[in-house]
Amino acid sequence: MNNMSDWIRSAETLFGIILSDEQIRQFEIYEALLIDWNSKINLTAVRDAEGIRIKHFLDSLSCVPVLGDMNGRSLIDIGTGAGFPGIPLRIFYPEMRLTLVDSVGKKADFCQLAADTLHLKGVKALKDRSEELGAGKEYREKFDAATARAVAGLPVLCEYLLPLVKPGGIMLAMKGESAPEEVKAAENAIRKLGGADAELTEVELPDVEGKRYLVKIPKVTPTPAGYPRRTGLPLKKPIL
Repeated sequence: MNNMSDWIRSAETLFGIILSDEQIRQFEIYEALLIDWNSKINLTAVRDAEGIRIKHFLDSLSCVPVLGDMNGRSLIDIGTGAGFPGIPLRIFYPEMRLTLVDSVGKKADFCQLAADTLHLKGVKALKDRSEELGAGKEYREKFDAATARAVAGLPVLCEYLLPLVKPGGIMLAMKGESAPEEVKAAENAIRKLGGADAELTEVELPDVEGKRYLVKIPKVTPTPAGYPRRTGLPLKKPIL
């Protein structure tokens, strides 16, 4: 995938995604920003254009068939890093409201810079922890969808994400080949936090080895008071 058009064709072939000229231009600008800023601060381990297109852009857009139409709806992306999957999804959904969250200030600052440079309206980047957001009134159960990629095991992710999702919404975790085992380990956490049975979708990316899955968990009832627990506790003592 040595040129931009290769991954764009893959997005259409694999996920049924057709990008407009303006959206392609936004991805080109985003790619240039990533390469430039990665030379200054450690945003992501993927530093080459081809890797960015496949492992970040295509990987993020793999969520589209599972999310459905998010225009006019809200999404929060926890542990977003350099903006994945949130910013590619916001480029694709021009009317989606997006909140990007990372505990590292420089990464949150980059995400806001990228959103502003791309003229993406309705995007907010926060330096914060999901436990704090999920316990507070401003963000608790306010989102139609919550996403995370490579942040923590699924029992932990459920406590990070489900308290942020309104009943009727979904959480979506991007996972590797351990996803089926993680779903089994998370069954109790899912039930306790207001979720329903998890749905797994296998994802294939060009030139990427190993199985990848999207784990979709519908939110069916409000999360009980007391969850999420205080910062650090979900990771230290997952609900099992």
